[in-house]
Amino acid sequence: MTPDPVDQARRLVCDRFPDALAVVLAGSTAAGRATVSSDLDVAVLIGDGGETGRETIRFEGRVVELFIHTRAGLVDLFAADTAARRAVLQSMYATGLVLVDTDGEAGRARALAEADLRAGPPPLGPETVETKRYALTDALDDLADAGDPVECLAVAGFVLNAAADLLCDHQRAWIGGGKWLPRRLLEADAERGSALLEAHLHLCRSGEPGPMIDAVSEVLDLVGGPLREGYRRTWHGVIESLAATPRS
Repeated sequence: MTPDPVDQARRLVCDRFPDALAVVLAGSTAAGRATVSSDLDVAVLIGDGGETGRETIRFEGRVVELFIHTRAGLVDLFAADTAARRAVLQSMYATGLVLVDTDGEAGRARALAEADLRAGPPPLGPETVETKRYALTDALDDLADAGDPVECLAVAGFVLNAAADLLCDHQRAWIGGGKWLPRRLLEADAERGSALLEAHLHLCRSGEPGPMIDAVSEVLDLVGGPLREGYRRTWHGVIESLAATPRS
């Protein structure tokens, strides 16, 4: 019989974090979608004398991702996640299953997380948006010209991520990677997000880039349109890698 993952998480907490101030179980397990191979995503708030960090372990045969932090560490991590426009830890605290709540610590952490989520991510600066427009325009040209099916798929992956990034910023929505990219994209803009995802799926199945070019062009139009000639950037201080912008 497969052990209940929530019960496993509770045993883990009792075994490894008996003095935790707050513990939240997040991810698919907290949402009731866990499978036999699902890992446990566990946020652990510890006393101020501890260390903030992340650790992956295996407990009772199940992989566990531990997000461990002090109160000050939690504030710093929330700030970093906000700056990255991802709010991963905020989402864990806002939607997760509370396993430990000492003196209301979990409730206070959840309130901070919910406030960040309501405020939304910071907008990208105008120069950053311009550079992303230029990179996406260039990649879209490569996609239109791609003759090799492997190169076409590789470029399409970049194009999807870049278009999602710009669309989420335009809608002041959180971004995500991996399986969270389509979830965040649909939350940001159900119509345009769905068009991007369906067009990408169509390209992967058929090799036909037309629908994806159309869907991405609509996103570009939202943020100022394609950008080719006229783009200019002068670097001050840290020099960005030219590899950040794909070339033909």
